Amino acid sequence: MRAPAIFVFALLVAFSGITLCCAKLDSQDPKPAGVHSFAGFDRNEYPGDAALPLLRKSYSFAGYWLSPPPGEKSNSWIGKRGVMQAQGFGFLLLFQGRTSGQLPYKKDSIEAGLADAQAAAAAARRDGFAEGSVIFLDVEEGGRFFDGYHAYLRSWAESLTKEKFRPGIYCSGIVVDEGEGSTIISADDIRAHLGMADVVYWVYNDACPPSPGCAVPQNPPAPSASGVAYASVWQYVRSPREKKVARHCRGYASDGNCFAPGDTGHKWFLDENVATTSNPSAGR
Repeated sequence: MRAPAIFVFALLVAFSGITLCCAKLDSQDPKPAGVHSFAGFDRNEYPGDAALPLLRKSYSFAGYWLSPPPGEKSNSWIGKRGVMQAQGFGFLLLFQGRTSGQLPYKKDSIEAGLADAQAAAAAARRDGFAEGSVIFLDVEEGGRFFDGYHAYLRSWAESLTKEKFRPGIYCSGIVVDEGEGSTIISADDIRAHLGMADVVYWVYNDACPPSPGCAVPQNPPAPSASGVAYASVWQYVRSPREKKVARHCRGYASDGNCFAPGDTGHKWFLDENVATTSNPSAGR
């Protein structure tokens, strides 16, 4: 081969190496170009019809209770699907879960899971949500769960599937120190014991980092940035701020709550979320 040809060949090899190197770096990007996350909010009390246009400017979806929220005897969200849908909101359907103290025996746990799944499915149908929609069971407790509680969660998931809705679980994504070098994340504990692949996880982790604090990022992070790789939804802010967990987070108001951009009067404190879709409870 003549010298000029050798020189050209060398240039081509070098260029190919650079291209392969760049391609490798791109493949390691946790959020490739064209993959988007969507911002949403949730709160226990319906903010009112008048609040929806302002909230819709920042959020693509909203939590929607199918049962009274924790600590409440009534539910102000019921009947609001139509007005929210008209504003373009997607949904996170929520049903209040039992506490571990309410489930002393395994038999009671299984029956409770069945009853809650049937009640959640009936409430979803009454409000016009289609079969196949994801309903998240609200699990407020963190740490490692005992066998009876895992039986409750399994009964919930299996029974909801029989009701033709897709099971989801809202739970902690925060690392808990159990002592003696042992740690646990509630979502991992639940997933390992549930033994079902078709369950959607909505995790909360409002520690900074990984949480960006009380804000709606221009480029919302992926739910996997929560520290739970399989999460479909990440609640990165809870109101009021959990001082023990989120004490280093910025953006909260002086009362410790988080408010939507544009809510200058601080009328509607809320929790903030990101999801892989603008309608996380939509059926497949």
